[in-house]
Amino acid sequence: MLNTNNISYLDYNATTPIDPRVLDVMLPFLKENFANPSSTHHFGIIINERIKLARTQIADLISADEKEIIFTSGSTEAINIAIKGVSESYFNRGKHIVTVSTEHKAVLDTCKYLETKGYEITYLPVQKSGLIDLDELKKSLRSDTILVSVMYVNNETGIIQPIKEIASLVHDSGALFMTDATQAVGKIKIDVDNLGIDILCLSGHKMYAPKGIGALYIRKGINLPAYTHGGGHENGLRSGTLNVPSIVALGKACEVAEEEMEQDAERIVLLRKDLENELLKIPGTFVNGSTERRIYNVSNICFKGRDATVMIGRMKNVAVSNGSACTSAVIEPSHVLTAMGLDNNDAFASLRFSLGKFNTEEEIKTVVKTISELTKTTLGDA
Repeated sequence: MLNTNNISYLDYNATTPIDPRVLDVMLPFLKENFANPSSTHHFGIIINERIKLARTQIADLISADEKEIIFTSGSTEAINIAIKGVSESYFNRGKHIVTVSTEHKAVLDTCKYLETKGYEITYLPVQKSGLIDLDELKKSLRSDTILVSVMYVNNETGIIQPIKEIASLVHDSGALFMTDATQAVGKIKIDVDNLGIDILCLSGHKMYAPKGIGALYIRKGINLPAYTHGGGHENGLRSGTLNVPSIVALGKACEVAEEEMEQDAERIVLLRKDLENELLKIPGTFVNGSTERRIYNVSNICFKGRDATVMIGRMKNVAVSNGSACTSAVIEPSHVLTAMGLDNNDAFASLRFSLGKFNTEEEIKTVVKTISELTKTTLGDA
């Protein structure tokens, strides 16, 4: 078994460790509190109350109503439910959807699927900064546009899109606005009403809860068809016995995030600055994307002339990424970085460093030392 005690883990955007406090509230629901929350006996009713609490904790984190929260297995499922659901419910209004070329594959692949069903998808380009051009968005909106989906925080670069401005343009056109907020929820303050978000996706394992649990926010008044039939769970949208332990854990993770995200941000951004300042001393390095419109825990750096995959393979005690963990097995350049204008060589030479609340100064020093030593050799030249 891998010993993780000596690993400097800077891959929090791929997945996070479970917060001990989250694990503590979860464990009783794996043991003695095992009842089905849909059961009508007293035991089941007690468990259902904990489900309600978790739903409220999640809603509070994004300033929503608990009745607007649907439990899912994670963001990928939530994205599929949302995009396919809107396409089915609103096809009489039109069959045009707008998204962005740097979205997560869950969005892009779902949109590609809908293209086979006769839907027209506009994939907005991004600027070198990683940001979309609002004028380009405005030009893309049509009378038959039913949905616009723009990721809040990019998983590879950390770029934060101007969500409120985007939502305003979308609503002016009469379409719905959806955001994949997987890398934003729990890190920055989100108010769905203030921002004008109609649909939002989040995933537990990106915010110190277990894998296999997530949530979908759907604004009241938006009616989507059942995605999974068989029992009418989750307002009839997603049937199936609820994953109680993970739901309770996600609720607790949201509660912790609401209380601590500001202080976490203050500490993590300092670690990110130390890391970045040192790594950018290496000749041929530069940050990919905007450094002003970026989440505080991510640094995507190009090590020009290097092969990031080779570097990762040589760093036995350092965990970083060369792209999205969901597509890392595919040997191709990051679609996010190439969409931002990088050529294939520079995209292949880029590493993503994503920090979290359990990182330490010692880990940062270890990563800097390890990478600095690697780049002094000739290994991995692209």
